[in-house]
Order: sequence, then C-alpha cells, then structure tokens
Amino acid sequence: MKKSVLFTGLFLLFALAGSAQRYAIVDTRYILEKLPEYATAQKKLDATSEQWQKEIDSKQATLDKMYKDYESEQVMLTDELKKKREDEIFIREKEVRELQRQRFGFEGDLFKKRQELVKPVQDKVYNAIQKIAVARSYDFILDKSEGITVIFADPKLDKSEDVLKELGVK
Repeated sequence: MKKSVLFTGLFLLFALAGSAQRYAIVDTRYILEKLPEYATAQKKLDATSEQWQKEIDSKQATLDKMYKDYESEQVMLTDELKKKREDEIFIREKEVRELQRQRFGFEGDLFKKRQELVKPVQDKVYNAIQKIAVARSYDFILDKSEGITVIFADPKLDKSEDVLKELGVK
C-alpha cells in the first residue's frame, strides 16, 4: 500500500513537472551590444544626432547674438524699430524651437533615423529569439534589459479571448 501511494505521488510529481510552463530570460541589450551591425548603426545615429545638434547650436548662437545686439541698441531705437527687432527675434526663436522639435521631438527625424538603422537589427534579434523559443518549446521568454518584458509568448497561453467572453464582449 505504501509503495503504491509513493509510486502514485512520484508519478503525479513528474507529470506536473513535465507539463509545467517552460520559460527563459534573455538580455536583449547585451545581445545587441555584441552585434557589429548594431554598433555600426548606433555610430551612424550618433553622428547624425551630433550634426543636427551643431546645426541647432549654430542657430541658437545667432539668436543669442541678435538678442544681445538688441539689448545694447535698445535705448537708441525708435519704437517702430524696437518692434521690428523683437518680431525678428521672436521669429528666429520660434524657428530654433521648431527645428529642435523636428529633429529630436517625438517621432522626429532622430526617431525615424533610429527606426531606419536600428529596427532591422532588433527585428533580427527578436526573430532569432522566437526561433529558439519554438525550437526548444519555451512557452514564453522574458527580456531583463528594460525591466521584465515578455518578448515571446506561446499564443495558446493567451487567454484574452476567454476574458472577453467572461465580460460578455464578442
């Protein structure tokens, strides 16, 4: 009797262990840093960013000079000339802010350039991770580089549709 209970217990233990979800953890930042094409893309991105920053700095220096000149000549200018200079400064300041937004703002030129240069390398890494996950029967893979993020999950584990059914949404 004791042997059969022990045998049944061991069988259940192995059965549960065999059906347990399999997962893995990767560090995509570490992987990307080891890829030469990522380093090349990052260097191109940095060079472009530096060039754009110099362009903005040059325009800002011109604006600063205009403002200093205006301040030093302000007492000698007529009201009409003051207004004209202030308008010029305001327009230049607006141009500099617009250029900064265009180059470095949300979905600006830098974002687009990053998508162009870095995204293909990231996609290559994600495809390799997915290939490994399928080949080794992992249910999901977590990325530890940016906090824990699920970057692959076996679709049969997704219970979103069950939750929607429970909520009465079709």
